[in-house]
Amino acid sequence: MEHLTKQTFLEKVFNYEKNKEWQFEGELPCLIDFYADWCNPCKIVAPILEELSEEYEGKINIFKVDTESEQELAAAFGIRSIPSLLFCPKDGQPQMAMGALPKDALKGAIDDVLLKAMPVKN
Repeated sequence: MEHLTKQTFLEKVFNYEKNKEWQFEGELPCLIDFYADWCNPCKIVAPILEELSEEYEGKINIFKVDTESEQELAAAFGIRSIPSLLFCPKDGQPQMAMGALPKDALKGAIDDVLLKAMPVKN
């Protein structure tokens, strides 16, 4: 799982300095975890996201943004509570989910929001 800085975020997710309208820059749909080291719910979500990044390898990217070191990025998305998870499909608008979601809820959101336009492989 890659930690994004503002610079890599602008390249891989959304260049909000250049575009007013949402325009996804990535190759694969992605899930971005806005977190902080002191946040206990974030610590609960972290290993779940690790598992999901392996399970969905090659289908989606999972990124992390440390809201302490990347305050401008957090502010750009109006992050008020953490963890906040931003689901970015390849086409269409991103969707934000708040709080430490259980794994099955995260899988459901990944399948619904990020992969619904893609063929399902069983």
